[in-house]
Amino acid sequence: MTNALSRFLTPVDCTCKDFNHPWTDSCVNASVGILLGAIPYSLRIYTMVYALSLIMRHRIPHIADLKRTLQGILQSSAFLVSNSYSFIMFNCLLRRLIGRYYCATVAFVPCFISSFASILVERPARRPLLTLYVANLATETLWHLAEARGYVRSIAQGQALIFGISISALLYLYRLGLHKTTCKDSLFNILRFFVGKTEEGPIVPKEPVAPTPPRSRAPLDFRSINVLVQLYTRFLDAAKSRHHTCPHRDHCWRYALVGGIKPFVGGVGLQVALRLVMNLKKIVQMKFDVRKSIFNKQTLNLGIFLGCFSFIYKGVSCGMRHSFGRDDPLYAIPAGLLASVSFTKYPDVTVALYVMWKALQISYNLGIKEGVLPHISGFTLFLYSFCTAVLFHAGILEPKTIRPSYYKFLYAISGERINRFNLEPFNIYGQNASEQMQEVSRQLNLVNKSPLPKFSLATWK
Repeated sequence: MTNALSRFLTPVDCTCKDFNHPWTDSCVNASVGILLGAIPYSLRIYTMVYALSLIMRHRIPHIADLKRTLQGILQSSAFLVSNSYSFIMFNCLLRRLIGRYYCATVAFVPCFISSFASILVERPARRPLLTLYVANLATETLWHLAEARGYVRSIAQGQALIFGISISALLYLYRLGLHKTTCKDSLFNILRFFVGKTEEGPIVPKEPVAPTPPRSRAPLDFRSINVLVQLYTRFLDAAKSRHHTCPHRDHCWRYALVGGIKPFVGGVGLQVALRLVMNLKKIVQMKFDVRKSIFNKQTLNLGIFLGCFSFIYKGVSCGMRHSFGRDDPLYAIPAGLLASVSFTKYPDVTVALYVMWKALQISYNLGIKEGVLPHISGFTLFLYSFCTAVLFHAGILEPKTIRPSYYKFLYAISGERINRFNLEPFNIYGQNASEQMQEVSRQLNLVNKSPLPKFSLATWK
């Protein structure tokens, strides 16, 4: 541990020219070159994002909508462009002020400063979405960084555990009905698709429809092993009837079964649609193999996950209502945990971390409104800056630890510069940064066709 800390604090006598812009002696030219290279890419990305958002409104846009869309494209592009070129600017500035590089000043500190300045350019409404996105990526990257150093070890289906705990917390809030008042968020619209509107809170106490006396049952004794048999028997009774506290109208078995079929069909349809969109070029060229791309087991995985999740959640919820003779929002926790076993059929780390960060965000906002947690002014800005700095640090010094798609993004937004950085001086920090960069570039087929990057503004011959 002491050895790692000493290496972290070791200074490196390397100029910014030797590190990130060997093709030009001017730091200003280096920053302007990235600015010019990032503008077309940023405009292309945000034009697609805002155009898709406009299409999803399902109505013909008015002149005002087009103006707002154009303004949004320009503002978001300006944010992304400033985040890219100001990184080199602050990197060179810190090198000149300090006189050398340290591990933190290679990428983390200059990126933190540039990210904080750049996020202020973006629209306030989009800042939480961007923060959630980079927090998702940074969490995975931090885990890989710790794993590479032997501090942690991954466990099988760990993403299913993360998803289960997070989704159970959200479902509990959904059953409490707080999604209508203090916890409003678009994610609850997705949960409504998962578990149905009938499971929506708040719970309204119901009296038995008929005044028939309830069936006499022995009380549950949780100190005895026989409680498992009693719960199993009551669960079978629940499948053949409907408890008066159940929010649905059908028998419980029909309610759970039909509730699972709909998400299954929707999940399979979504998976097929995504594959068709991703292979649109092959379809036009008549090179698309339907049998291999559509008719395979992987196409069913998303549908199986969604269908089984809904079926298990509704089945367990009904079983608990029959077993305890009442409805309770707390039933969402064991039902959500058991239903999350289905996530093993679609173990997507991105989805698991997204749900986790959403649960943390909603819980934190609820804690602020209830007066339990303090409100930290500018917390979103600092979180975005920290997470982006982690990604830049890993992308430059340890590129194996970040997602390949994000490394491609860094490569594009830097004007095809990131894999041209001279990382040899920083191998002293023990992670073989130069070798990692070469290996990742080779795996992603990032070939530099020219000795100079785009808009190099070179000052040497």
